[in-house]
Amino acid sequence: MSDTRHAALARVLARHSCAVEPGEHVLIETWDVPESMIEATIAAVREAGGHAHLALRSSRLMPALVGGAREDALRAWAEADLLRMKQMAGYIGIRGSHNISEMAGVAEGDMKAFARLYQKPVHFEQRVNHTKWVVLRWPNPSMAQLAGMSTREFEEFYFAVCTLDYAAMTRAARPLADRMQAADKVRLVGPGETDLAFSIKGIGVKPCTGQRNIPDGECFTAPVRDSVEGVVRFNAPTIYNGKNFDDVRLVFRRGKVVEATAGGAGTAALQSILDTDEGARYVGEFAIGFHPRILKPMRDILFDEKIAGSFHFTPGRAYEDADNGNRSEIHWDLVGIQRADAGGGEIHFDGEVIRRDGIFLPADLRDLNPDRLGASVPAP
Repeated sequence: MSDTRHAALARVLARHSCAVEPGEHVLIETWDVPESMIEATIAAVREAGGHAHLALRSSRLMPALVGGAREDALRAWAEADLLRMKQMAGYIGIRGSHNISEMAGVAEGDMKAFARLYQKPVHFEQRVNHTKWVVLRWPNPSMAQLAGMSTREFEEFYFAVCTLDYAAMTRAARPLADRMQAADKVRLVGPGETDLAFSIKGIGVKPCTGQRNIPDGECFTAPVRDSVEGVVRFNAPTIYNGKNFDDVRLVFRRGKVVEATAGGAGTAALQSILDTDEGARYVGEFAIGFHPRILKPMRDILFDEKIAGSFHFTPGRAYEDADNGNRSEIHWDLVGIQRADAGGGEIHFDGEVIRRDGIFLPADLRDLNPDRLGASVPAP
């Protein structure tokens, strides 16, 4: 991969995603990322007038660090990193890993303790709510394999996806955000018996067009916590804490998951995640995905939740800028694809079909369709 591509992506992260201003402190946290990309990111932050700070992580060493860690050790680690995070105006997290299942061997109790004592205070409460942040994966052979592409093909796809014209996407997403803000009743219909109804009345709406995730391309809100009724079956495979899940099916009554199954041997693990705490069986996010160059799932949620013609529904914690009051240690985006080639489906706002088979129908939303937004490269 050339330094030119690294520099172009770094500029997107510093200038568009974090909008770094002179004098701001920015933490760059990386996992298994080439030094040339780290150098380019430091340079981009400084070119914008910011001060770059660096934290180097290793995916291979994280299981050793988290597995078997005592709670007082996790608290001390969190206190130190929280102090640093509170001094940051921006955060750029670039996450590479040669094995996305690296944490699969860590005991479930250790993972929950890490989430509660480290991730929650440092990232979910401080970084997410009080910094201008962006996170992204770094391309590697493992990601290429999951996408069913050669390493070179995947790298080309990756940089095309991550350096899309996000300014144009920002303009196109505004009418969708306005419609979601005005809507009350939502209905989702799709393959695999999906028929789900809920209200989004009075909940905030956030269009995501490159400011927090790269790649990006979604607009999210949250259901009124107790309003969700029906069945949803997710046709995109997913991964959570290093464990693979396929064909996740959830049944809701008064907002709560009352039945949950997954393909293969996944049901027990699914139930355990949903039993993490009281909020884990309620939904904290509903989002519509529309990145024109991402068409197929690859078990990487930063890509999969942006799939053109998709939606995702999220058991667990709600975000503060689209808050339905649900609190949980988990936040698990589960993706359903409604394009015709994936079985079709519809999204209704107050009885109006606003998207059918992955294509937006109202005139004010058509700029979000792939033919207008920039579907010019092959997608995995």
